Amino acid sequence: MTASGYLVGRGLSDVTGEPAGCGLLGYGKADQISRGLHTRLRTRAFVFVDATTQERVLLCVSDLPLMFDSVHREVLSRLKVRFGDRYTEINTMLTVTHTHCGPGGYSHHHLYNTTTHGFHPITFEAIVSGIVEAVERADDDVAPATLTLSRGELTDASVNRSPSSFARNPEADKAHFPDAIDPQTTLLRVERDGQMVGAVNWCATHGTSMTNRNCLISGDNKGYAAYYWERVLSGVDYLAEHAPGFIAAFAQTNTGDMSPNLNRGPGSGPTEDEFENTRIIGQRQADAAVTLATLAGTPVEGGVDARLTYVDLGDVTVQPEFTGDGRVHRTSRLMGAAAALAGTDEGKGFPGFKQGRNRIVDALSRQVIYRASPSLRDAQSPKGIVLPGGVMNRLAPFVQERVPVQLLRIGRLYLIGIPGEVTITAGLRMRREVAAVLDADLADVLVAGYSNAYIHYVTTPEEYEEQRYEGGSTMFGKWEGPALTQIAVGLATAMRDGDKVGRGTPPPDISQRRRRSAKQRIDEPVAGRSYGDVLSAPRGRYSAGEMVEVSFAGANPNSNLRRGSTYLEVEHLDGQLWRRVADDGDWATKLHWRKDGAGSRITITWDVPAGVALGEYRIRYHGDISEEGGLLTPFTGTSPSFEVV
Repeated sequence: MTASGYLVGRGLSDVTGEPAGCGLLGYGKADQISRGLHTRLRTRAFVFVDATTQERVLLCVSDLPLMFDSVHREVLSRLKVRFGDRYTEINTMLTVTHTHCGPGGYSHHHLYNTTTHGFHPITFEAIVSGIVEAVERADDDVAPATLTLSRGELTDASVNRSPSSFARNPEADKAHFPDAIDPQTTLLRVERDGQMVGAVNWCATHGTSMTNRNCLISGDNKGYAAYYWERVLSGVDYLAEHAPGFIAAFAQTNTGDMSPNLNRGPGSGPTEDEFENTRIIGQRQADAAVTLATLAGTPVEGGVDARLTYVDLGDVTVQPEFTGDGRVHRTSRLMGAAAALAGTDEGKGFPGFKQGRNRIVDALSRQVIYRASPSLRDAQSPKGIVLPGGVMNRLAPFVQERVPVQLLRIGRLYLIGIPGEVTITAGLRMRREVAAVLDADLADVLVAGYSNAYIHYVTTPEEYEEQRYEGGSTMFGKWEGPALTQIAVGLATAMRDGDKVGRGTPPPDISQRRRRSAKQRIDEPVAGRSYGDVLSAPRGRYSAGEMVEVSFAGANPNSNLRRGSTYLEVEHLDGQLWRRVADDGDWATKLHWRKDGAGSRITITWDVPAGVALGEYRIRYHGDISEEGGLLTPFTGTSPSFEVV
């Protein structure tokens, strides 16, 4: 297909939430509260248009822990105001990288706000506004382009964190993954006039290189991969007003049982330093993608297409061709398990629970719950039930049950949008079935996990039996994976035949049950100090590899999240001018926040990179004072200069 066959637009925006006092989402730890910023979180949006028919699809990949109906609904609402019917629930996929160190509190369902200390309207607004902004920029950027698809293998960025569950699968499935991981790395590159201007990479590994002890906002390994390709290799200036010359998104696939912690322990592997592990695993993904970009690849031809339906996942009749045992089965209302509360090997959960069998809970479930309900036993056994989510949903919105399942086509590439964490074998079964319907290569059909909503995990029935964390977190029971496969096949059949699909019944709008305005915060200075005063100065000299540290009398950073801007700058004296060489979006910088009496103490560090120009440097801190009446007064603090020798 020539460049006129597709029009493609790219957009990049900041979705960083509150760096101070907001519960981080992913590990479910109430004491993991944001206390600063390491790397900013970003959304990368790509619009793909068939130049002949003008049909389009939109893909947004966000550096966020999870995607919720709250964000999906509000983003689509704002896009409708801005673009009419150009971007709808059918042709728009909102997916995330699943970092476990992003601010939470942006769901309208209670479960996900219990450990984030409630709903956080400031973070919610930052996420929604950032995604919409990225889409607006991508829409403005639409221009003729060529698309190329390349595939390779990456074997040193993941490990199977539930090998005993994986081992229960049939030999034919296990043979597809001889190392018990999904090594496929897929690159879709966008070129204009022979120059690569964008890329989307798909590779399965969890966003858990950073541990639940970390309290700095971080994009984790996929955030670093995008940063490395964009900033380090391509020189993108995230603070520039114009659109960047190159955008790289690193998306998830069937990541449910894939861990980046190669030693199967929190923050362990390949080193024992969680920051270094994040960088290494991220760079391995980036290096693999960059290598794919040098290959000829396969030209992408054909149009774009999309299908989506909403399904009540707790009430699906699954046909025998999908269940694997030749019998009809049904899913059930969602049930939380003891194994889910246990956490994983890379992030321990609540004490008193363990992965696998929990003798007392399991016995009570067998003798009381399952004996009273044979249908529930068929759907959920041997799960040790501790949380009847379906019952709780009748009292208040707890977990989403009516969820979207989606299928996007970009030429020969097909993305199955699943709102959960799919294991590699459950994903393989979906991909095989959909590929067979569409007569597509298996490698060109990908599960796009974490898309458009969230339902926790998706396992095979065999893996479910093991009741490790993944099986325990398969909320709708043993037949949930086959049910989703059946639904995906229905979407694929409709797409193949050119038929529409029924919308189904979307979830109720519960947004009005959440307080949408943020409480006014009034700043106070550190006692005896003025805003911007240096509390702790840097030394006079540093060498590459050393860390510069300076503390300022500051303000609460939540008053102004500085989306698209920065809290800090590292500046180098170039002749008579100070020039910025790093900001708060750079890997080498960190911003730490803590209370100092009634005020805020801001500590900024800069790891002096190898090869940095020698000479005089300084660090500047930008804050905003929140005053009565909602007034924000900006200020800047500047460190004494220091030498890099």
